[in-house]
Amino acid sequence: MEKFTEQAVAIIQAIPPGRVMTYGQVAAEAGNPRGARQISRILHSMSAKYELPWHRIINAQGGISTPENAEGKGETQRERLIAEGVQFNANGRVSLDTYRWHPD
Repeated sequence: MEKFTEQAVAIIQAIPPGRVMTYGQVAAEAGNPRGARQISRILHSMSAKYELPWHRIINAQGGISTPENAEGKGETQRERLIAEGVQFNANGRVSLDTYRWHPD
């Protein structure tokens, strides 16, 4: 596993329940500020193998990027975040000021 991928997996695994990170934030923390799309690829291909809390990764606007029609994953993501105490506003967004997690 390449270093960026290894670091991204470790960061995603460390996000605590009830907190979120953005794709770009994870990419930057893993060493590639322009690697947000790579984070999407990592989530898609490695979530099951590494038991990644994929639902805690949201877009830079605080929204869910998974299309609602993609096997119900958009709704599943929303339900999982709500179950962890994350609240969505009337526009379906999460307050990054409130819920964003910053690794040490």
